[in-house]
Amino acid sequence: MGKEKENKEGKYLFNIDKEQNFSEWYTEIVKRADIVDTRYKVKGMNIWKGYGFLALRLAMAKMEELMDKTGHEQVYFPSLIPESIFSKEKDFLEGFQGETFIITHAGKKKLKENLYLRPTSETGMYEIFKLWIQSKSDLPLKIYQIVNVFRYETKQTRPLLRVREIVKFKEAHTAHATKEEAEEQIKEGLKIYSQFFDFLLIPYKILKTPKWDTFAGAEYNYDFITILPDGKAAELGSVINLGQKFAKAFDIKYYDGEGYKHVYQTCYGISERCLGVAIAIHGDNKGLIFPPKIAPIQIIIIPIIFSKNKEEAKRVLKRAKELEKKLKKSYRVKVDEREKRPGEKFYYWEMKGVPIKIEIGPKEVKKDVVVISSRDESKKQEVKEKDVEKAIEEKIKEIEKRMKERAKKLMEKWVVKAESIEKAKAFAKKGRGLIGLGWCGKEECGKELEEKLD
Repeated sequence: MGKEKENKEGKYLFNIDKEQNFSEWYTEIVKRADIVDTRYKVKGMNIWKGYGFLALRLAMAKMEELMDKTGHEQVYFPSLIPESIFSKEKDFLEGFQGETFIITHAGKKKLKENLYLRPTSETGMYEIFKLWIQSKSDLPLKIYQIVNVFRYETKQTRPLLRVREIVKFKEAHTAHATKEEAEEQIKEGLKIYSQFFDFLLIPYKILKTPKWDTFAGAEYNYDFITILPDGKAAELGSVINLGQKFAKAFDIKYYDGEGYKHVYQTCYGISERCLGVAIAIHGDNKGLIFPPKIAPIQIIIIPIIFSKNKEEAKRVLKRAKELEKKLKKSYRVKVDEREKRPGEKFYYWEMKGVPIKIEIGPKEVKKDVVVISSRDESKKQEVKEKDVEKAIEEKIKEIEKRMKERAKKLMEKWVVKAESIEKAKAFAKKGRGLIGLGWCGKEECGKELEEKLD
């Protein structure tokens, strides 16, 4: 950015080329826009600031709504899991042991048994499921929790996207009498996640993973995949059919009048990565562009006061406050009363991704109008004050439509269908994007394809 412009408008001017340097753009914007503070002394564990945490809460509130509507009950399980329980399912133990934090001492006293700090809750929950489930009348069991989980991520960490403490991990766990009922639950899980990512305006592909790349201890899983602006794939969430493997490991049975039978189980989880992906996909060179429904502030009202006439300034601020009070009934709105230049305020709220900006100056007060503009467009619209609410409602619909279309185009840019190995190889050399390629379905063929394209 130019020094002259930076000095004139202050520290809030954000101008990093997202397309040319996505990594720098992302790292800088999550700090500058008050999403997280990355200066905590444990790598991969970040401090959530109020602005960012509210956006995360708003996103997760939608997930809670979707879960509650489909008959899931929200619960809470402890974060410490005894080693004897964690190790009951062999594949699960092998899949997570390398990235699980293990507690061996309380102060200087060595524990009688090691405790695993929850990387996910299957084992801790299923030890209790066998107590909760006794007869067919106890089924289906559908629960979920939103908790923090810990995983020792060995790769390079990145705020929200790759961390060692996930502060909002939504995991759902269900148990069913039959295989068919579990399959139906998988369909419901896929529908819930589709609605959730549509709500965040994030495009996605749903992929059924091959057997060798399936969640530890599962029969199969469906992954929701999207593409970041640098062409790298990001996993948004998984919907997993556990079959009876955990039921047999933990002896989870029900009595159906004739005898005892093992249940069939599913689970599905997402994390704060969904917010990180929304930030990554929707932002531009000026900073964040929040989807309106999860924007911590949906409308910023900026009083334009140039005159030293104190009475005129009071009238402008009074009108701004009246409008704020009126709009607060339906929206998250704020008046920026700081003693800063209007240009500096514009840059600041653009960087923070506020969807709608309203300007009110002496001229607008006299005419009983306001000037409205959208974060993702530079067009300004003069609207009579009596029509403001209707105009905002229309603006939000327009913003969401444009954001969805832009995100879809970004993803399409990185998705390629290849008719041959040669074409797939040429694209794979870029190390980015998704390749659609025919496969016979056999494991040996699939692994061979992976080797050739690696």
